[in-house]
Amino acid sequence: GIRRVTCPLPTRPGHVHAYLLPGADGWTLVDTGIGLPDAAERWAAALEGIEVVRILVTHFHPDHIGAAADVAELTGAPVYEGELDYAQARMVWGNPEWPQRIADWFLSHGVPRPNAEELIESGSVYAPFIRYQPDPVPVANGEYLDGWELVDAPGHADGQLCLIKDGVLISADHLLGRISPTVGLWPESRPDPLGDFLHSLERTIELAPRLALPGHGEPIGDPVGRARELIEHHRERLGVAEASLTDGPRTGYDLSFELFGADLKPASRRFAVAETLSHLERLVLEGRAVKSGDVDGVTYTARQLGRRASA
Repeated sequence: GIRRVTCPLPTRPGHVHAYLLPGADGWTLVDTGIGLPDAAERWAAALEGIEVVRILVTHFHPDHIGAAADVAELTGAPVYEGELDYAQARMVWGNPEWPQRIADWFLSHGVPRPNAEELIESGSVYAPFIRYQPDPVPVANGEYLDGWELVDAPGHADGQLCLIKDGVLISADHLLGRISPTVGLWPESRPDPLGDFLHSLERTIELAPRLALPGHGEPIGDPVGRARELIEHHRERLGVAEASLTDGPRTGYDLSFELFGADLKPASRRFAVAETLSHLERLVLEGRAVKSGDVDGVTYTARQLGRRASA
């Protein structure tokens, strides 16, 4: 049957799961963990006696794509990845200009310059551990890999792919059991990641899997119920974000303190700002907030002026 391989992470939540899917011609490996210095040795031990004939990268985040090139070299297996996801992998992990691009983006959303530099440093810590596979075999929603259907699941990552077969969903970071997947707005990302995520969750409900195997945590025995919980969670968070708006302009950085509190380390603040922005953009699209500014400075205000006095 399906085998789970748990890889270590140097940061929370401390682990990420990869999955081995049996097939008639060998095994399909889903995700590869982060490319820590001993990744190749760990995978050589984990795959002893197992013939991996294909590798699927669900999305380009460090803990899923990081050791892809290592495992491809070890097994000789081709790597499959969505086209949008690979383009974003190259843009983020293969682009020396990306740190400056994201620094400018944080500044435009109200992050003070010293804080922006801290946020960039916290994000770049993963860069040495990313060894993605160049020119993977492109795959897309609705196609099949050894009998497993590929399902688009944008939200946590624009190009994230899940797999489903016989009621089992390999959910990557789309559906997690005990935590809500991070859904943030980033430079060059799709414009409405939270809307994408909510749509992906509705699609999960339609697919009605009986079991989900996530990238973190334990198997999810009621994926449909969990999808509904996450939809409700984000509806509540949208309400909190809307209530935080005033008739005066506020930045995403400023509002992140109301949504996520003040006591966050730079790495967590980085994600808090991005997630705050994804909720603000959804409010704008729903006509519940107003966005102003340009690349030099973006702010948000309440749709109903005067509803709350600005501080």
